[in-house]
Formats: sequence, structure tokens, C-alpha cells
Amino acid sequence: MRFVEQLPHETEVEDHVTIPMADGVRLSARIWRPVLPDGEPVPAVVEYIPYRKNDLTSTRDAIHHPYIAGHGYACVRVDLRGTGESEGVLLDEYLEQEQRDAEEVLAWVAAQPWCDGNTGMMGISWGAFAALQTAARRPPSLKAIVIASFTDNRYADDMHYLGGAMLSDNLAEAGTMFAYATCPPDPEVVGERWRDMWRERLEAARPWVLEWLRHPHRDAYWQHASLSEDYARLQCPVLASSGWADGYSNAVTRLLAGVDVPRKGLIGPWSHKLPHLGEPGPAIGYLQEVVKWWDHWLKGVDNGVMEGPMLRTWMQESVPPSTSYEERPGRWVAEPSWPSPHIKEVVHPLRGATIVTADEEEALPRGRTRTVQSPLSVGQFAGKWASYNAPPDLPYDQREEDGGSLVFETEPLAEGVEILGSPTVDLEVSASAPVAQVTARISDVAPDGRATRVTYGVLNLTHRESDEHPEPLEPGRRYRARITLNGVAQAFPPGHRIRLSLSTSYWPLVWPAPEPALLTVHEDGAALTLPVRPTEEPDGMPQASFGEPEGCRPPPVTRLTEPEQAWDVSRSLVDYHSALDIVKDRGRQRYEENGIEVGLRACERYTSVADDFASLSGRSSWTMTFSRPGGWDVRVETSTVLTSSADTFTVDATLDGYEDGRRVFSRTWNETVPRNLA
Repeated sequence: MRFVEQLPHETEVEDHVTIPMADGVRLSARIWRPVLPDGEPVPAVVEYIPYRKNDLTSTRDAIHHPYIAGHGYACVRVDLRGTGESEGVLLDEYLEQEQRDAEEVLAWVAAQPWCDGNTGMMGISWGAFAALQTAARRPPSLKAIVIASFTDNRYADDMHYLGGAMLSDNLAEAGTMFAYATCPPDPEVVGERWRDMWRERLEAARPWVLEWLRHPHRDAYWQHASLSEDYARLQCPVLASSGWADGYSNAVTRLLAGVDVPRKGLIGPWSHKLPHLGEPGPAIGYLQEVVKWWDHWLKGVDNGVMEGPMLRTWMQESVPPSTSYEERPGRWVAEPSWPSPHIKEVVHPLRGATIVTADEEEALPRGRTRTVQSPLSVGQFAGKWASYNAPPDLPYDQREEDGGSLVFETEPLAEGVEILGSPTVDLEVSASAPVAQVTARISDVAPDGRATRVTYGVLNLTHRESDEHPEPLEPGRRYRARITLNGVAQAFPPGHRIRLSLSTSYWPLVWPAPEPALLTVHEDGAALTLPVRPTEEPDGMPQASFGEPEGCRPPPVTRLTEPEQAWDVSRSLVDYHSALDIVKDRGRQRYEENGIEVGLRACERYTSVADDFASLSGRSSWTMTFSRPGGWDVRVETSTVLTSSADTFTVDATLDGYEDGRRVFSRTWNETVPRNLA
């Protein structure tokens, strides 16, 4: 990244500003503003998240907010109620209270003398959710939004459930927020009441996974704050982005197709990162794009921001399997609209172990079946639902996974094939149990046999007709089912094969069904549909269309201990115990601007024994420390363990708070939640 030293305007910053809410709670904000003659008012851009502006996001914030402010905007970075130095408690994600607070924040900002009354919202992940959800409520000052790594459908396309099957990230994200929502405010900002504020957070805490387990179907809990319930609610322009390695790769194209407002989409090769910090690379000059967007929609500058394609995306080239990449080779391609007139849906019947063309199908036998009942080991090399590119969390070579799967593949390709969009798999299946899953994976198979996963999809077969009203399977009965795989842009070179793999488990990425199930696939009607972008189609955009990544230089941070990252798979051939252990330790570091020393260590562990579905266990443990030399010293430790039987989920959780090494708070939970076709 190029750090910009000279911007159009000098900026000034207020590190702690309180914003009053109607119920008396005050939210904490940091504000960057351009220095203009006579205090000329400017538009304002709000980012609204729960991740602690004083420390944990301060480096990232300092790269982009001063940059945008230096181009003539007031940037307001707000901690949600109950986080950072904001008062109150945070009880769950995306609650009605959170969105009412956001509307009040925008109204307060728009009324300030330094704001001209026009506002925008931006963010990644929670910040993008907040911007999209708030925009759907149509606050009068909000004129446009910029969002990255988001979803418009909280049930079908977030880190909780996928195709009606529960993701292990349902546990991991709950563990993350169990820790974040119980951290203390900074005494140097809020004074002596910091202990009371911290105590209030600790007393209100509860493992959010309990609530998420109680809603295994697409009910009102998930429909709340899901724009997909009514796209017409969005009335302001939106610049939306994500990455193919992210868990949110589907939302950009779905939003482009669903809304009827000025809109632009951008999808790179990135993991869960902002595009100017994008990993795997190439990162792009995203902040230049953002400033151009704000200039047009908040200042009325006629700069041609809406000219050109609706969607720009990175067409990924073939790469060997790896759990991380510094760069993904490829090129930018553009689509004038979405759905794109360039994409052709090509249907490939599945016959024997082969993916064939429609013309070849006529000469092949009909009426055959194939069966699969996957071992629980299938999925140990699946990577994370949403890659953060640290620790290495992308899927590894799929050959070992394919050993427990039903495999179909093409002959070596005579010519290259490029796909852009979401492949689908249509099946006629019968199962031996009332609840069964099927995971479909597409891999790029090189001539030497190495298999790189390109995309995947999951379906809990009880959700084959409806996520709102799933129905159990009648063992032995034949059903039609469609699996929609995650969107992707991928080039398969000549000489490679396209492989489709079907498995009945994908643990631990997906929590398995209540019991093993033998799945019978009836070949008649089984097909893979690929969204083919013909190679003769022009790319539609110059390859140098994005500038170099740039931003402001962040303040210094001193590393006090080294970080640690681990992703270890282990198996015992004595007792058949298998485990996946993940460690993400940032190390201890000091933020020199305010002297806060912070440590963060997160560990996940997923275990099973042989193919015993009653042996499954997942654990998410966090330790977060905050201190200043010679004074403040606090620590929060959390642990959430999820196990299951055929009928129930069980959550065992602990929360401990420490001051000066002495435990000042402790609470435990042991609760069960009935399984309901999950």
C-alpha cells in the first residue's frame, strides 16, 4: 500500500465524542474532519461497528477515515451500544435497538454545524450489515452507502446456516462476540465508572449461540433486517463488494439483481478484507473508488461514476491447491448488468462417474444408481466458511476428501472453460434417514491429479422445498433436490478436468446431521449446470482500470510478543480420535497514541471419534487483555463448547473477568436446545 502524505485538505480529529440516544444512553465516536475556511459544512460518512475504535480497529480506521476526510468529508466512526466506550449492553446482532440507534446517530450527525445535512454509511462485515439494514429504513439524510462482505439474507447466506445446515461458524462467531461484548471500556475515556459499565456488560452477557440454535429455520428472527424480504426498501445508491475467498461471495450479484437503484458491484479474489487491504491479492485502489462514489452521491459531482459496467470481477486462473495465497493470478472482466447477457447456463448430465454433455447423454445407459455414506473425516481440509487469510484457512488438496465422496468428472478439457456465477446440481435422491445432508464441491483437477476446490454448496435435504417449513425425509422415498453452489469466477485450462464431488458430511465446516445416512443418487435427471462465460466474450474493461492501493499512514503500534497462527489436523489410529485445532493469536501490542496494551488469543477445536455422530464437539475459547503500564490491567476469558446428540444440542459456556490478576466475575451456562430437523 502507498501511504499518502498530502491530501486535498488537512484534517483534525476528535478522539472521543458522545452521541446521545433517546433513552439516555450515549454512544462513543471518533470524528475526523477536513479543515476548511470559515468552518464550511461538508457531507458526513458514518461507520458503525462493535469492534472498539480506541484499540482493536484503530490501525485500520486510521488508514481510510483520515483519507476520506482529507477529500472533504466528516468521517464518524461509532462503537455500537455496549462496546468500546459506548454505554449500554450488546445483546445480539442486528437487533431493532441497534438500527434505531443508527438512525439517531445519522440524525445527530446531519444536525451538526460541520455537516451539510447529507450522510453516507460504509463498512465491511458488521459495518456493511449495519449500513444496508439502516438504508432499508430510509433515514432522510442517508444518500448512499458503500458496503463490503455483507449479506441481504441473514438466514441463507450468513455464518449461521447454509442450505438449512448449521455451519460451525455459528459457534465460532458466537464465541467471538461472547468475548467482544464483555470487554471493558477505557478508564482514561469514561473515568471511574468504567467498572460499573464493565460489570453491566458481564451481567448481561449470554452465549448468543443459544439463540441462534433455537432458530434453525428461516423464521421471523432471520427475516428481520434481511433486505431480501423486500428489495424495494432500499432506495439509495449502493457500491457493493466482496471476494471469492470470502463467505459472502453471493451477496453482491444477488443485490445487483434484486434492487432497483443506482448500483455497482465489485468482486475480487480477496478473503474477508477491504479491497485496498485485499488478501489474496491483487489489492486495488479501493479508497479512490469510494471517494469518487461519495463525490458523486454526496456532493453532486458529475464525475461519471455510474458509467461503465455494473459488475467488475476477478476471473481467477487455475492454481495448485494451497491453504493460502499471496496473489491469485487472473484478470478483471466486466458485465453490463446482472444477470449478465454474456452468461450461458450449460447443463451437463451426470452418468456413471462422468460429467457429460447433453449430446453424449443419449448414448449412455439409463436408470442406474450410485450410493454414498461419507466418513466424518470428509471436510477436515475444507478450510473456513469465510477465509480471513490468517491463519491459512483456504481448502487444501481435495483428493483425500474425494476418497469419501461420490465423484463425477469430465474428460480432459480440449479447450478452456470459464464460469461466472453460481453452479447448480440437480439430483434425484433417496436417503436412509429422516434428516440427511449433501455437500457438492467443484474442483479444478490438474493433469498430475491435484484437486483445487473452486466452489461448494450444502443442502439439508429436509429443506429441499422450503427453508421456512422443512419436512423430514421418508427413508427410501425418491426426492428431487437442487443444490446451489457459491458464486465464483474461475477459468479451467485445457487439459484439466472439472470434478463434482458429493458427500453426506463436510465436518467441521458443517455440523453433521443427527445420524449417518446412506444417500442413493438416481442418475436419471442428475445434472450439473455451469454458468459459462464464453472465452470469446471481451473482458469489457481495461486491465489497468484500478489504481494502486493507497491510504493514510496509521499511528505506530509496538509489538510486545509475537503472534501465533496454527491450523492442525490430527488423527489417532489407536482410538480413531480426530481433531482440528485452530489458533489465532495477535500477540500483545501497544497502541502508542493512547498507551493501551492489548492481547487477543482465539482458539477453536473440533473433534470426533471414528464415525460416531454422538462424539462431535466444537469449542471456541477467547482471551482478551487490556492494560496500561503501572495502572489498569483487565482480562476477559470465555469458552463455549457445543456438543450434540440425535435429539439435542448442548452448550457449556464460561465467562470470567479479571482485574489485576484477581477474578472479579464468573458465570457458567449448561443448556440444551432441541434439534429440529437440524
